[in-house]
Amino acid sequence: MKISYHGHSVVRIETDDNTILMDPFITGNSLCDLDAKTVEADVILLTHGHNDHVGDTVEIARRTGAQIVAINELAVYLSKKGLNAHGMNIGGAYDFNFGRVKFTRAYHSSSYEEADGTFIYTGMPAGILLTIGEKTIYHAGDTALFSDLKLIGEMNTIDVAFLPIGDNFTMGPEEALIAADWIKADTVIPVHYNTFPVIEQDGDEFARNVRTGKGKELLVGESIVL
Repeated sequence: MKISYHGHSVVRIETDDNTILMDPFITGNSLCDLDAKTVEADVILLTHGHNDHVGDTVEIARRTGAQIVAINELAVYLSKKGLNAHGMNIGGAYDFNFGRVKFTRAYHSSSYEEADGTFIYTGMPAGILLTIGEKTIYHAGDTALFSDLKLIGEMNTIDVAFLPIGDNFTMGPEEALIAADWIKADTVIPVHYNTFPVIEQDGDEFARNVRTGKGKELLVGESIVL
């Protein structure tokens, strides 16, 4: 399995059978090296409804027929656009043909802004635990630091965790270091930083400071293999 980072919170997971995109904010993401018009996807996983996470989901899913998995209100919204969306909720898990998905708590807001400025409620924000075979990937979404992250680390054996470090909209580097300790992942990768001036951070410094010694900054397009 190959896991690659593509700017902001965009993660691509490639297995022998599927290509999975998480939070595919491509158009308007100056750091992203993917093309929304050509990127392949069998599955799209969404942590929450903000535009910089839903991103190009509609366009990609229409072109590829990708299965979307999201919190129920967001899934219903996308289903009404004619897309194949499976709704879930916090604490729930489901076994798909590509792997097991479980939504965890995350603390921040969640809504989608339409082109006319209308805001659509898209349900609770979430983190995602994705288990494929014996490997588990955790994407924390845009969360603040909160104590239940300890439970996530205690109840799961996490191989790779993506934690936001940008501050302002998410937890900052100092809080993310605490979260990294609690999550106990084999590898911790920073996300949600440097896309906009207000979230500029040093991802390499964060990775060096992860107290477990298991931090790693993935530059755009770089990958790790599990």
